[in-house]
Amino acid sequence: MDPHHDAAEQAARRRAASMGPDALVGRRALVTGGASGIGAACVRALAASGAQVTVCDRDADGAEALAGEVGGAAWSVDLADTAALEDLSLDTDILVHNAGIQRVAPIHEYEPETWRFIHRLMVESPFLLTRAALAGMYERGFGRIINLSSVHGLRASAYKSAYVSAKHALEGLSKVTALEGAPHGVTSNCINPAYVRTPLVEKQIADQARIHGIGEDEVVEQIMLTEAAVKRLITPEEVASLAVWLASDAAGMVTGASYTLDGGWTAS
Repeated sequence: MDPHHDAAEQAARRRAASMGPDALVGRRALVTGGASGIGAACVRALAASGAQVTVCDRDADGAEALAGEVGGAAWSVDLADTAALEDLSLDTDILVHNAGIQRVAPIHEYEPETWRFIHRLMVESPFLLTRAALAGMYERGFGRIINLSSVHGLRASAYKSAYVSAKHALEGLSKVTALEGAPHGVTSNCINPAYVRTPLVEKQIADQARIHGIGEDEVVEQIMLTEAAVKRLITPEEVASLAVWLASDAAGMVTGASYTLDGGWTAS
């Protein structure tokens, strides 16, 4: 058991609770990649604050299970099939773009179709879902677009050309959405975590160990945490607590921003 992890998770839960169980009552939220990891933490935190949450994930069983847990709805969809999203209409107040994958390889060895797939999933689908939701948000005079970006939306790392470029593109999309949405009561912001303890990061650890020829423990210490001042992985609950605040009325003047949650990585 990691006492640092447990303490961080408990603190994050306290922060989410401090928003109050009624902070988002009457709001509808949709979280992509919502069946596991950061997405699942966001689903639970939004629901705990009173929102009616739709769990959007390619994993139909996982989405149904979590939706049942929080009293929400499930939407099983392949967001990388962007052609199927072009005529979509979404009726939601809060849209959390979280779905994503990671593939680690040098540029000269990177599979072109994998690179394109990551951009469809992590740039095109957020654009199309935002496009589908804005009309309703504009009509109601309220909307929250929350983009799960990354420290890699602000910094680069070797071997992650698709992910880094996709997250940089998401940052730009978020800022344009913020400018266009401002007259209509719609905000758009990015959350930029460093490494979060999720299945996605566990896969990265294994990939990095293979590429660098070192052990997985060494990957965490020598690669993932080398730039951070706080030497631990982030919990999904810590990310979710920030998402809840950004979704609330209290964050109405926060838009076009990128909130680092990186243990001091970008401070230097």
